[in-house]
Amino acid sequence: MSYFLQLLLNGIHNAALYALLAYGYVLIHGLTHRTDLSLGAIFAFSGQTFILAAAFGFSVLWMTLPAALGFGVVIASLYVIAGSYFVAKLIYEPLDAGSRNTVLVATLGLSIFLMELSRIAADTRDYWLPPILAAPVYILGSAADISLTQLQLVNIGIALVVVLGAELVMNKTLAGRVWRAVSDEPMACALCGIDPHSVRARAIMLAYAICAVAGFLAALYYGNISFNTGIIFGLKILFITAAGSFSRPLHAAFGAAIIGMVESLWGGYFPVLWRDAAVFALLVLVLATRTNVDEQERI
Repeated sequence: MSYFLQLLLNGIHNAALYALLAYGYVLIHGLTHRTDLSLGAIFAFSGQTFILAAAFGFSVLWMTLPAALGFGVVIASLYVIAGSYFVAKLIYEPLDAGSRNTVLVATLGLSIFLMELSRIAADTRDYWLPPILAAPVYILGSAADISLTQLQLVNIGIALVVVLGAELVMNKTLAGRVWRAVSDEPMACALCGIDPHSVRARAIMLAYAICAVAGFLAALYYGNISFNTGIIFGLKILFITAAGSFSRPLHAAFGAAIIGMVESLWGGYFPVLWRDAAVFALLVLVLATRTNVDEQERI
């Protein structure tokens, strides 16, 4: 029983990271209704850039470790901000009136570009951060031997604050109402004086910022993010969001959290090699079931 509870607690950390990525994805897809594969790449790129900049600050600039980590966050954030602006202007704006597949192909190309850029910048080497806040915190007392590390608790807390804060903005502010209005009827919003392109650009910047936060948290916890994780995470978040909701960010985040828990349990009881295959099979089953239910409701 204690082993099962430990897996569940570890799954909460995975769930927090997936929830951030899914929430960010829906902020974009809810407005554009286009498949975007760049979110996983931004997750991996921000984490990799954070590690490289922190390693440079620590080993070359002789910073202390906290200062080097702060330096890494600043450098990676600047890259993500600039990247989100150029994606909004150079990908979404000119391709808005085209086929849905054009954005898919463009963001896939962007993912490959960011993956190769990270690999070249790191000279095809893996840089690792030292263990940070690794002391265990016993959730049910030391006798139960069920714990999370201090960093896991910090990451879960940050993810909750980000998701709940973003949801509060979406439900209680003018920005959230404008987002929902543009999501439903962009042409009507334009006639009322709201610029859908500006709303979309701000949503892309916010979504990229949320994915960057997930990348920072993952880099701190795992110590390293490989170059090729962007494509896998991009596809996984796409399927998770499709199973959850393409129009409600909180619903998508909740669905992603469930998948994070499932992954943790699978890794504890079954071969890790087949984990991604099992998750994708589960998501395909959920999507097929939802499609069948929707068709029956229409009939």
